[in-house]
Amino acid sequence: MTGHPLARDAEERAAAFARRRADFAFTRLQYASGDWDVDERMPSNLLNSLVEYTTVEVTPVERVVPLDSAAVFDSPFAYMAGHRLVEFTARERDVFERFVRNGGFVFADDCNHDIDGLFARSFEAQVGAIFGENALRKIPNDHELYRAFFEFDDGPPPTGLELNGWGDDLVHDYLKAVEIDGRIGILYSNKDYGCEWDYDFRNKRFLAEDNTKFGVNIVIHAMTA
Repeated sequence: MTGHPLARDAEERAAAFARRRADFAFTRLQYASGDWDVDERMPSNLLNSLVEYTTVEVTPVERVVPLDSAAVFDSPFAYMAGHRLVEFTARERDVFERFVRNGGFVFADDCNHDIDGLFARSFEAQVGAIFGENALRKIPNDHELYRAFFEFDDGPPPTGLELNGWGDDLVHDYLKAVEIDGRIGILYSNKDYGCEWDYDFRNKRFLAEDNTKFGVNIVIHAMTA
């Protein structure tokens, strides 16, 4: 293996993406600005659903990876969320862009569940600066994402947080995405799924319908599209 950092990144990235259908690790991106460490129980809840409903081999614990690290390339799926400012460092921006452009999938979730809040404005600005001002677009509610495992005929399922007075009091009946060569590279939500799924997985038995099923769709789509 060559010792050049960019060459090492490329080889590590290629090896990781070759495994994308074989296993799944929930990787959370730790970025220097803002509050990245939110919704602490959500990853375990979603991993439980993958075990319960699918045959996907999962790594049983969440991975937390600094966004400025080449370790980001070890998994093709990454999650980032928060309430506050998103302002990438130069190295974070470089890793984020190369991860997305070279096959990675980022699920970004706005914990403020609003359109004009700080996370939304700053994250969308970062994405626009990297991928182009109009790169982040609404995806149609008949997108294959909503049929990847479970059927969601009306598009993204609602959360109980969208009209609770904290956000902008708008129901977001869509998700947005940056598509790279016809596939989703960044899936972006203002619906606050992270907080919606932030409970002990054993409490799902009290729900009439398991609300983490859409998370299963997100993961399966990320692994197979």
